[in-house]
Amino acid sequence: MARRSSQKAEALMKQLGLSLDHILALRFAINVAIATCIVWTTLRAIEDTNPIWAIASMVAASDPQPAEARKMFRSRLINVMVGCATGLFFLLIGGAREWLLPVALGTTVLVSSYVVRIKTMWRQAPITAAVVIAASITHGEARAGLEYGLHKVGEVIFGCLVGLLVSLAMSKIWLIQPSEELLEPSSEGTK
Repeated sequence: MARRSSQKAEALMKQLGLSLDHILALRFAINVAIATCIVWTTLRAIEDTNPIWAIASMVAASDPQPAEARKMFRSRLINVMVGCATGLFFLLIGGAREWLLPVALGTTVLVSSYVVRIKTMWRQAPITAAVVIAASITHGEARAGLEYGLHKVGEVIFGCLVGLLVSLAMSKIWLIQPSEELLEPSSEGTK
């Protein structure tokens, strides 16, 4: 029965001119819509005034293919931790000073690139360090900035987690098992 259903679905896809990429894009759009509702509703319910960091992170960590979603989540999470730790370290040794920001970000890039070496999402480390340090600078004191910065880091982690979980759930609910015919490049791409 499942085979017959799969054959009907493939026939319909072929009739409509849809490829595997089209179906994956549709599932990705649905993943993002569902995850956005979850992130927005949850953070607004706990009176978070602007959940944009969590939503941006959710999109960045989402993928219609579970293996890729896991990879993005892991990479982003590790680089967020590197950026957060480096930002906190520089705040502890230098305080909330403007000159600290470029030195800390440069150092964070070196740590992420040469020590951690997870190229996927490697830009997240200096972005996170910037959030932590810049928040302290704009608030004029390390403590207020640390609280704000760590709050934003928490949002990033929450968004990534929601993106991953929705991607995994949708891959179980909406199975996409391509046939050999669907894996072949379309004639449109060869023109």
